[in-house]
Amino acid sequence: MSGDRMARLLLEGGAVRVSHEQPFILAAGWASPAYVDVRLLIGEPRLRRAAAALAVEAIRAALPEPPEAVAGAETAGIPWAAWLAEALDLPLRYVRKRPLGIGRNAQVEGGSVEGMRVLLVDDLMTDGSSKAAFARGLRSAGAAVTHALCLFHHGTFPGGAERMAHLGLELVALASWRDVLAVDGAAALPEADRAVLGAFLADPVGWSAAHGGRATLARPAL
Repeated sequence: MSGDRMARLLLEGGAVRVSHEQPFILAAGWASPAYVDVRLLIGEPRLRRAAAALAVEAIRAALPEPPEAVAGAETAGIPWAAWLAEALDLPLRYVRKRPLGIGRNAQVEGGSVEGMRVLLVDDLMTDGSSKAAFARGLRSAGAAVTHALCLFHHGTFPGGAERMAHLGLELVALASWRDVLAVDGAAALPEADRAVLGAFLADPVGWSAAHGGRATLARPAL
């Protein structure tokens, strides 16, 4: 399964970090004892090739029809989108977090997406907050965006599924915390790290609130 294979790549690449003291404050404002730095895979040729191959496999299995372009989300989604576009022989674009300049193409770089089926690619998803801006930018430029791919989905905090539904986006995620915790043998997380993660996953919102992060769910952005 791609979840197990992607989780093993993340662990091998040292991308899974668990803190027993200072929590991580994620981009969406939630506090977490663990952080996944997918960017560490970018620098390792074997790991990035393996992850990109899993992404191609997932895209072909999940999308009802192939995309006509791949758009990387600024900034960490851009290299993954580039490798996917190359593997799939598709045009590459990237989409900014916010408009730069004026006009309907103010967020999209690399060429037109007018009338094209575009796959949005990012490295992570926490609760889907950033995906709203990226999808809006692509759609404002005339793209049809129905799927988003990420290499790791936290899958812990509330609101993500609701937000993606409001956005009309189907998420294709290569791995989640469930996959990481399921890895056994020598590649598995140390027991102490697993215990910390287990306590967090039992009540992510409560854990976040108790450790200086967000305590409430924001209204999904459309």
